[in-house]
Amino acid sequence: MRVPIVLLGLLLALGGCGRADTAADAGVAGDRVDGSARIEAGRKLFARCAGCHEVGPNAGNIFGPQLNGVLGRKAGGVAGYAYSPALKASTLVWDERSLNAFIRDSEQVVPGNKMRFMNFMSEQQAGDIVAFLAAQGGSAAEAPPATQDEG
Repeated sequence: MRVPIVLLGLLLALGGCGRADTAADAGVAGDRVDGSARIEAGRKLFARCAGCHEVGPNAGNIFGPQLNGVLGRKAGGVAGYAYSPALKASTLVWDERSLNAFIRDSEQVVPGNKMRFMNFMSEQQAGDIVAFLAAQGGSAAEAPPATQDEG
């Protein structure tokens, strides 16, 4: 049954919420410049997001929207996902800076949104996740169609 599996994924993702990952935990040096190292660090850190979000060719909406082509997309812009009224009313278009800030403190960026991830991430770690997401799909127009997972 899908619901227990999804809930287990959510619990596993939330298990890391209480501690701050370090660049060493991500397996790379904190002063990295290499883009591929940032993407790899972001891939590892994205595991904390994967209980709610998917990326890749078959990505769909789970508890959060799929994130293919997120950079350049209007916040609240994935068809078929039930966004909070606050995010739907936002005029925000995701760029590296705004997405980094949202990952670090979603409530400060869009008060009243429904993302409740207490992540304690550094700016570097959030930037690594953004670098990973940027590598997952060029533009919002290239993102695959989204479907709401209700089950």
